[in-house]
Amino acid sequence: MKKSIQAFLIIFSSALIIGCAGQPVMNEVPGGIYAGYKMGKDAEGAIGKRVGKSCASSVLGLVAFGDASIRTAAANGGITKVTIVDKEAIQILNLYATYCTVVYGE
Repeated sequence: MKKSIQAFLIIFSSALIIGCAGQPVMNEVPGGIYAGYKMGKDAEGAIGKRVGKSCASSVLGLVAFGDASIRTAAANGGITKVTIVDKEAIQILNLYATYCTVVYGE
């Protein structure tokens, strides 16, 4: 019985780490150990004088929190007209990941 429980825990833990729950927040540039990058998403005009940022994070692929919306990023920067949207992402060993939306505008 004890070995059955240990086998179940090992299988469950492995599935958790490499399965759906272990998937990174971003998937454009995956990294097995570490991934960190910035990428443009959309542009319509010149870079504005103001910048705003909003982020969401995931811990162990089990708990996710935050607001990485364009609306929140614009509000955080005092922006009423968004001209450029970028994103920043960091992932470490599928244990921690963060995804940020960065907007520029007036």
